[in-house]
Amino acid sequence: MSGMSATFDAATIAEIQRAADEGIYAIRGAGAKRRVPHFDDLLFLGASMSRYPLEGYREACGTDVVLGARHAREPVVLDIPVTIAGMSFGALSAPAKEALGRGASLVGTSTTTGDGGMTAEEREASDKLVYQYLPSRYGMNPDDLRRADAIEVVVGQGAKPGGGGMLLGQKLSERVAAMRDLPVGIDQRSACRHPDWTGPDDLAIKLQELREITGWRVPIFVKVGASRPYYDVALAVKAGADVVVLDGMQGGTAATQAVFIENVGIPTLAALPPAVEALKELGVHRGGVQLIVSGGIRTGADVAKAIALGADAVSIGVGALIALGDNSVRWSEEYAAMGTVPGAYDAWHEGRDPAGISTQDPELAARLDPAEGARRIANYLRVLALEAQTIARACGKSHLHNLEPEDLVALTVEAAAMARVPLAGTTWIPGKDTPA
Repeated sequence: MSGMSATFDAATIAEIQRAADEGIYAIRGAGAKRRVPHFDDLLFLGASMSRYPLEGYREACGTDVVLGARHAREPVVLDIPVTIAGMSFGALSAPAKEALGRGASLVGTSTTTGDGGMTAEEREASDKLVYQYLPSRYGMNPDDLRRADAIEVVVGQGAKPGGGGMLLGQKLSERVAAMRDLPVGIDQRSACRHPDWTGPDDLAIKLQELREITGWRVPIFVKVGASRPYYDVALAVKAGADVVVLDGMQGGTAATQAVFIENVGIPTLAALPPAVEALKELGVHRGGVQLIVSGGIRTGADVAKAIALGADAVSIGVGALIALGDNSVRWSEEYAAMGTVPGAYDAWHEGRDPAGISTQDPELAARLDPAEGARRIANYLRVLALEAQTIARACGKSHLHNLEPEDLVALTVEAAAMARVPLAGTTWIPGKDTPA
């Protein structure tokens, strides 16, 4: 017998031994690795006799979405309901940020700055750029706020709700350090809460200030990590948010404690229905305040399922980085030398990315061609939209936003309870009614 058990398995034993050797918690990026109920546990009920499908490629299926018309004079209009999440210059290289902006622009959607401010390349490349306003205030510049097409006030992130992120010193290059007003080469830890408010009333004041700075021109988003979504979304709406961004625990992060990533927050699937419930009770769902959902979005099926459950749009991060990397063959040996494979590299925070995406090493960053990266991003985004349209047409919908919970069933009791849809083959929604 090996002596291991389900509680003390090989990975647990190895982590205890590492902690005893080093005396410090593990830090990594890329989000939770543990298996939790997710969109894979849901299926669509395609049209047959009781529903009438749309003919693919002949009958239109709309994908457009308008974000932020509640207060903004210039809401953000997207051709597809898939946006690029905030990933900072610092965590990512300048060519990577430029490529994300270019790729998003090619398909008529938006990208987001992330912590650390706005680079000139990113602003020039992005037709629609959302400026993140974070607790750290790193790189915060009122002039850049006015140059943005929307502002996203980050209260929390799905991988670390209630916690701050990290940027290791090897990624604090002279340019990154200058933008963040930090010393070169020194590890940086971002704050976990905003310095000038302690609750939703203070947030309302801050949103008012941001609107005055920008002349009420652009929408204000509020991003929360999924933990208490019903209350957090309701309070964000009360504070005046035009758009709420809800980030589940499968969302990635540049770097934070591994114990945080795996044990704090709730899955995207569990967070979405109570968030929608809050919006409906306040009378602002699908028309007043838009809901963007992020955390583990990978395919067009994920996009369609999130929208069917009530999201107006989704946001992608890790998937975009995987798509961005032209590394399937070219850099595979260098990935192997680090003990990983292209697309699965989760030590994004260490600054050694062979594909030049998550690094500030000038030689590595030079490997990433922004034009080629943009082409790959645009292709991936187009596929997500096409896949979602394919599913919507099969359900008889002429627009993605016509998808609804009644189009879904769950494969497991847990997923049925979280998504609040019936267990497949039954009419039973666990926790809502009795089995049938």
